[in-house]
Amino acid sequence: MHRTEYLLLPANRAFIAFTMLVAFILNVLPWGHLPWVPDFLALVLVFWNIHQPRKVGIGIAFLFGLLMDVHDASLLGEHALAYTILSYGAISMHRRVPWFGPIGQMLHLLPMFVVARLVTLLVRMAVGGAVPDWSYFEAPLASAVLWPLADWLLLAPQRRAVERDEDRPI
Repeated sequence: MHRTEYLLLPANRAFIAFTMLVAFILNVLPWGHLPWVPDFLALVLVFWNIHQPRKVGIGIAFLFGLLMDVHDASLLGEHALAYTILSYGAISMHRRVPWFGPIGQMLHLLPMFVVARLVTLLVRMAVGGAVPDWSYFEAPLASAVLWPLADWLLLAPQRRAVERDEDRPI
């Protein structure tokens, strides 16, 4: 199997911060708690944890989790715990995931998104919350399906050449 390999430019910290802010804004939009809307912040966190684990780590995931807890008026630490576990899983697999194609990456990341969603469910149930139906797990599936698009969009600025030369393939 022949894959085209790119030498990527270094990730710009401003671009990382911008994408995290946009993902946070997409998460706080009033979607009406539709079950199939993905967790955009979790998706972007996993992306940067896989591609830039030294720039976006578990601490940033914890802070964004606290922000999501405050926004949702949920139990403080619910999203923080889920995002922390998700980031730990992404960082632990950051060398393996890029070697696979889009379908393989989706299959690697789907269990992580499901576990993060399951953690929030278990925390809610521990404090007396109601048990949701199976549509509660549509969001992790939607996040996994959006992974190839997120991967393509977020890596696009790093693929551009600084000085385009027609004689070089990079």
